[in-house]
Amino acid sequence: MRKLSASTALGVGCIAFALILAFIWIPLDTETWLVERKRGRYIAGDSLAPTLAAGFILIAGVMLLFERQTLDLHPTRYNLAFIGAISIFGIVGILLMRWTGPIAASLFGADEYRLLRDTAPWKYIGFVIGGGTMVFCIVSFVEQRVTWRALWIALVAVVVIIALYDLPFDDVLLPPNGDV
Repeated sequence: MRKLSASTALGVGCIAFALILAFIWIPLDTETWLVERKRGRYIAGDSLAPTLAAGFILIAGVMLLFERQTLDLHPTRYNLAFIGAISIFGIVGILLMRWTGPIAASLFGADEYRLLRDTAPWKYIGFVIGGGTMVFCIVSFVEQRVTWRALWIALVAVVVIIALYDLPFDDVLLPPNGDV
């Protein structure tokens, strides 16, 4: 019997989690489908974002199944350092995403950010700075150098996410504005 590699096990786990998420958890937890039609226009349904996330998890699981297998099944010091660095970049990006919008609004004399969180440019400040920082740091870390290319990749990635997720729908708040 062939030993199950860590990549294969993780891939099967991701696929199983994505399928449970998409076909059981999301339908039971949300009231609307992916896109709803209200008053003659389309709006994002409650299940759009989590279903997209489940799709990305499924794709990652399939990619792990077809990944070249290595003989070393135990994490190395480099693996742990990589996971730690990516986690730090994620935490810093989320903190910037959460606080740069309200801080920028207060610097410009706004009394309460909550009233501005769905108006341009305020709704984009935290998302662009936090998300851009996260992508820039991860790309630079993986390439092991800081480049203008990494900065452009980060900015384009954030703008594409805004174009796909925020612009088509009037009632969607970019993260973290729904929680502010």
